Amino acid sequence: MDSLKFLSQDEVKAIHEATLRILNEVGYVWTHKESLEILTGAGCRVKGNRVYFPPELVETSIQNAGKKVSIKGRGGAVKNLGDGNLYFHNLGGARDVYDAKSDTRRIAQMQDVRDATRVLDALENCHTITPFFTPQDVPGELMSLAMYRHALPFTTKPLQGPGVQYGVETKFAVKMAEVIGDPKEVLTLALSPVSPLTIPDHEAEAVIEIAKAGVAFGALPCPTAGATSPMTISGSIAQQNAETLAVVILAQLVNPGLPIIYCGRLAMMEPRTGISVWGGVELALASAGTVQLGHYYGFPVNVYGFSTNSHTLDTQNGFERGLNAAIPALAGADELSGIGEMEAGVMGSYAQMVLDNELALSVLRLRRGFPADEEALAVNVIAAIMDSSRNFLGQKHTMKHLKAGEVQLTKMADRNSWENWDRNGRKTMADRAISEAERILRDHEVPPLEPQQEKELDMIMLAAEKELVKKR
Repeated sequence: MDSLKFLSQDEVKAIHEATLRILNEVGYVWTHKESLEILTGAGCRVKGNRVYFPPELVETSIQNAGKKVSIKGRGGAVKNLGDGNLYFHNLGGARDVYDAKSDTRRIAQMQDVRDATRVLDALENCHTITPFFTPQDVPGELMSLAMYRHALPFTTKPLQGPGVQYGVETKFAVKMAEVIGDPKEVLTLALSPVSPLTIPDHEAEAVIEIAKAGVAFGALPCPTAGATSPMTISGSIAQQNAETLAVVILAQLVNPGLPIIYCGRLAMMEPRTGISVWGGVELALASAGTVQLGHYYGFPVNVYGFSTNSHTLDTQNGFERGLNAAIPALAGADELSGIGEMEAGVMGSYAQMVLDNELALSVLRLRRGFPADEEALAVNVIAAIMDSSRNFLGQKHTMKHLKAGEVQLTKMADRNSWENWDRNGRKTMADRAISEAERILRDHEVPPLEPQQEKELDMIMLAAEKELVKKR
């Protein structure tokens, strides 16, 4: 199935040209000494607290960057982003847990990191996992590392690393990845520059460390149109692109050919409240435009998918996340994020994870489309039926295409009659998802790490605590 194009090729080129102007004429707030020496050595100019990138350096860095990204799970499964398939992963970094059964929320704890990872491990359409919750029962300096350490034992799937901000965090994350394999194979790392067009010193240092480690890297700017980027979608995509490419340039200068995941997290501002809108269809359009731009460069692209501003498992939730997953999927996204996400990324839910697993299946079915070849058009089958029973149920053709997935079967949705639905307790999708999440947490077992691996991870965390946690 051909991808939908929301931008013409000329419009994509125009965004690229605008990006070159932003980087060369507007500049990027950048003060980290070591990285500035690397950039100026490659031809960048510095004036005041801004660095300016020559267009030829931008173009060369895009060309040199690695376009194939693979990540391997400790169970052996490998996902190759950019291979033509669509993959899904969960939201990372939610602060709160929504308890769908009691319709309440609470602050996430470390046990939620473990439990969420185990639920995601059981969901067949969550292909890679990111540590889900930001636990509030560990020191802030250790939060990202603790998330990764306590996710590792609870999945055999590819586990993407947490978002890092500091070079020392990067070093410890790489050490933990070494416990299960080669970090270049089992780890990806992301980092979020500050919008608009700013990178703090500690983040520039982290980019250098990521590049030195050779770990696949995703720059993850999160501009909000109307607040930290222009109100227009195309203007914000151009700024987001500049924020991405600037750190990609640094990474490529340190380690030419470093694999890059091209990411976009552009959202709009709700003008009545100032809140970031993750549920509006504009987010889906921004994601689709980001996909086209990333593919213009040849990168595999990861954008928002399952996103909503909703606080509960209601109609708004399903409506928003359905649009925001389907549109970038049809635009050709390589990876969609957000399984389990609620309230613009502030909150997550176990039941929502289960619901998104089913929605992902439908999105994959949508993207597959349908053929119109001789077999599918079935003229001979129609002719045979009209000469006999006029009933297609018993035909081999019917069974063949049912087994091939022509009709997407569901586990959570009810497609029965009113009478049967009423007789079975009037259960909703949310009811079934709550029950399924409880079943997974009760029954799903993940092969444990070896005792020596657990010991090594504990020692790494102890070393991190000694170095990072301030004495109180």
